[in-house]
Amino acid sequence: MELLTISKAAKKLGVHPNSLRNWEKQGLIKPVRLPGGQRRYSMDELNRLLQSGQLTDSQEAVVLYARVSTKKQADAGNLDRQMERLRQYARERKFNVKAELTDVASGLNQKRRGLTNVLKLAERGEYKKLIIEYPDRLARFGYSYIERHLRYCGVEIVAIAEKEPEDAQSELVRDLLAIVTSFSARLYGASGGKKVRQGFRELIAEASQSEKTEEQQEEAD
Repeated sequence: MELLTISKAAKKLGVHPNSLRNWEKQGLIKPVRLPGGQRRYSMDELNRLLQSGQLTDSQEAVVLYARVSTKKQADAGNLDRQMERLRQYARERKFNVKAELTDVASGLNQKRRGLTNVLKLAERGEYKKLIIEYPDRLARFGYSYIERHLRYCGVEIVAIAEKEPEDAQSELVRDLLAIVTSFSARLYGASGGKKVRQGFRELIAEASQSEKTEEQQEEAD
């Protein structure tokens, strides 16, 4: 009887090896244990699992992730509305929602609890798709690294919106200000960082006003 390693068995089933470990905990599959503790899987066991229909929910399991940058946005209902749009998307496609995770934090914050749980669940092979509204909800910078890690875990990221809402642009400005302040504070001290940030704000305001003036002139013409 041919016995497959966990990586080969996972490849046969089209899943991540962590999925097999998770199914073992759930009692869905029972591997053969070698004297050294390594798992081995027989083709009979894999075929039994496939024919049982028990993997359907696991294969379609998804996680919903929503994020806003500030408590003010959350209190205004932005976070709830964002999550409801994700729920609607999942309902229409009859996905099995494994978890709904949220964060109220900057997209630059790498220690978000919701994002940490997104990664932990993926590493345990507990879902197949991560549903977000658009990429910046997951991360402002470093999105490609998160995407690569999730892909390695067998998770596909699905962004349901084609275009960011206007308030996302203001969030980007806040994040850029945070970066500028941080680096300026390191170079010039805390007071210097505040001055640079204020100057940056004034430049943005001037640029915004100039843009509005140009639009008004174009409309008048």
